[in-house]
Amino acid sequence: MITLTDTIGFISATFTTIAFIPQVVRVWKTRSARDVSLGMYALFNTGVALWLYYGLLIESWPIIAANCITLLLAGAIMVMKVYFDRH
Repeated sequence: MITLTDTIGFISATFTTIAFIPQVVRVWKTRSARDVSLGMYALFNTGVALWLYYGLLIESWPIIAANCITLLLAGAIMVMKVYFDRH
């Protein structure tokens, strides 16, 4: 049974996760991540990975799902930053 707490968690996780989609699309379309801070994304991805681990430890599906997707999106931005800055 999904609780009100889980519902609020899933809704907030959805908004904070999809917030990265416009940045991914912009970096991909422009093939430029010049204004993106590599340090910020490195720290952020580390934090998200730790949140994911925490979610796994406490078996919280809103935390697990959101951080899996966020790690993929933010990780993609970081990879594109490194790749596009070199080319």
